[in-house]
Amino acid sequence: MSKLKLLVRAAALCGAMLGAMPAHALTSAPIGAAAVAAQRLDALAARYYLAQAHFDPMSATINGDNRFDGELTLTLEPAVRARQFAMLHQSAAALGKIERAALAPEQQITYDCLAYELKTALAFEAFPDNLLPISQMDSIPVLLAKFGSGLDSQPLTSVAQYQLYLHRIALLPRWLRAARANMRTGMARGVVQPKALMVALLPQLKALAGASVESSDYAAPIRHFPAQFSSVDKARLDLAYRTEVERHILPALRSFAAFVEHDYLPAARASSGWGDLPNGAAWYRAWTAAQTASTLTPDAIHRIGLAEMERITGEFARMAPKLGYSGEPLGLARWLAAQPQYRPFHSDEEVLEAYRAIERKVAPRLPELFATLPAAQLAIRAEPELTRDAASDHYSAAAVDGSRPGTFWAVITDPAKYADTKMTTLFLHEAKPGHHFQISKQLEMRIPDFRKFSANNAYVEGWALYAETLGHELGVFDDPNAYVGHLMSDLRRATRLVVDTGLHAKGWSREQTIAFLVEKSGESEEKARNSTERYMAWPGQSLGYKIGALKIIELRQRASTALGPKFSLARFHDAVLANGPLPLALLESQIDAWIAQQAKL
Repeated sequence: MSKLKLLVRAAALCGAMLGAMPAHALTSAPIGAAAVAAQRLDALAARYYLAQAHFDPMSATINGDNRFDGELTLTLEPAVRARQFAMLHQSAAALGKIERAALAPEQQITYDCLAYELKTALAFEAFPDNLLPISQMDSIPVLLAKFGSGLDSQPLTSVAQYQLYLHRIALLPRWLRAARANMRTGMARGVVQPKALMVALLPQLKALAGASVESSDYAAPIRHFPAQFSSVDKARLDLAYRTEVERHILPALRSFAAFVEHDYLPAARASSGWGDLPNGAAWYRAWTAAQTASTLTPDAIHRIGLAEMERITGEFARMAPKLGYSGEPLGLARWLAAQPQYRPFHSDEEVLEAYRAIERKVAPRLPELFATLPAAQLAIRAEPELTRDAASDHYSAAAVDGSRPGTFWAVITDPAKYADTKMTTLFLHEAKPGHHFQISKQLEMRIPDFRKFSANNAYVEGWALYAETLGHELGVFDDPNAYVGHLMSDLRRATRLVVDTGLHAKGWSREQTIAFLVEKSGESEEKARNSTERYMAWPGQSLGYKIGALKIIELRQRASTALGPKFSLARFHDAVLANGPLPLALLESQIDAWIAQQAKL
């Protein structure tokens, strides 16, 4: 899933809120107290989500809520940022006045999730994230341009939707002015991005700034009017879009791109990790806690990564003879990449059709592993040319009203070089039963909006990585090439624990990290460079995959051992997905309760 760094949605363990029930919970609540507490919680949750969605409407759009599609995230402006944190403090204070013990169990989950989310967001108040508003992985201008296709998260099928997108892009010059002001402040305070990330960003900005009105992605909607639009609406919208793009957006982009190239890039830092920023060690620990939903230290995460790498390398050694390879285990990935039979494609469409074939093979077996299936449809599309050089394969959510399917975006830079080895595990992760299942089922739930449209990293990415392991039960890992593709991906997630903590907590350089990935995971130098720069731009984000997946695997084994013949994998999966993204400690307590309930059946 291509993602913005969403502070309010980042994961951080909140032990106090998930710990033992307070003593007053053991006493009987007064008559009516439960109803009052429930009403106050529901009202607070609704107010909080609406306020947060107005502060961060781009995230609402990405997460499937299109009610805010005419607004733009402007929390990089100091005054707006201050208002957002004031709202977070007010919400936390209001939540603290609600008696948790008076709530029904489902409402206690809402209480805990809201307390967790607020504490997570407030943990970042001391850190100047607004001074780092853009990178090659995290860019409002690029994301807005992608939305112009109408195929991503923002729908463009009605006149009203065209008006919303026009209003949204009209706010881009304001965003660019605020970004430049913040970046200048960051230059003065030593809070700047690494040079390598700005070098990677510049081609994206120049492509957007150098376009004409006729070729601009922001004007793409007027090149693809729906047939039902009247001639009057077409003429009016055409003029409005052309005027906005030509007079305001393109000049602002050209000025901003020149600023990045001539002013900011020379001031960017030579170092690579977050730890080199002012108060960077504490800042990175906050990211680590947020993105893993745990209290694990960077050192502990580093050790887990090394242990996982050793385990997976052992699997490489076991599988190598089945593919006809007899060299060192870590050379298997490079050997496979050199075998022409695993690169059978000549066009983007052939790659996409191969993914559809995997879907057809997986679909009949899914009811065996899930008691309920999501209703949302899945589309499989190629990543647009604008972003494919820096993008990773990802998923975008379906519209909550069913008007747009969930989409798996495959990054195909050259179909002749596209290997099929990792395709199966990638489909399981991004599509079925990974992100598409988890996010689509979440959007169907009757839960408060802040939970329905949340994206807890350790849970969401942990589930998707766990979903890859189901290739055994689905029968698709009977193919040694496909299973080794999974091992290659799993090894990459394990190395992320090592290199992310290495970069940001242990002082590793960009070059040292690239070399480690080439040597230890079999990645090409180009892939290792892109991966390294992703980790540099998104501190801690890559840690959630393994930490979350390992927790789900642990809970599955616990349930299987405790329940014996009563254990149902399908019901376990439904239990894991039953409440949407949860902090890992809260997920664990919910599964423990489920195990106890199942034991009584």
